[in-house]
Amino acid sequence: MRENPLASIPSFGPFDMNEEEFDAAAQAAIARIPASIRKEMDNVAIFVAEAYEPGPHEDPDTVLLGLYEGTPLTERSSWWDTGSLPDSITIFRRPILEICGSHEQVIHEITVTVVHEIAHHFGISDERLHELGWG
Repeated sequence: MRENPLASIPSFGPFDMNEEEFDAAAQAAIARIPASIRKEMDNVAIFVAEAYEPGPHEDPDTVLLGLYEGTPLTERSSWWDTGSLPDSITIFRRPILEICGSHEQVIHEITVTVVHEIAHHFGISDERLHELGWG
């Protein structure tokens, strides 16, 4: 993975935070998501991983802050409930810490990332998220 070009600027990361502290920050970020939105989510698990590992046909320098995997609500039909595994949202710890310079920035970045991935759960595309300022 290439070095973060912002890391040399004092106000940017990497911010030092252990796994337990990051998990607590993730919980704080998720708590910021309005209950009305969380209530509408259906069968979604949220995980934290160290970093995204690009697949064999992906650019090896791919860096993601988060990833939604599953079937968006807009694409589900009557068959979906029959034995389907939960959708998942994974938040990637190391890339988030690399762009943050404070605890509050970490919580903010996790919040933005989780909102972005939840939007995919609701069927909102990356293009639309960029238009809305959540890209």
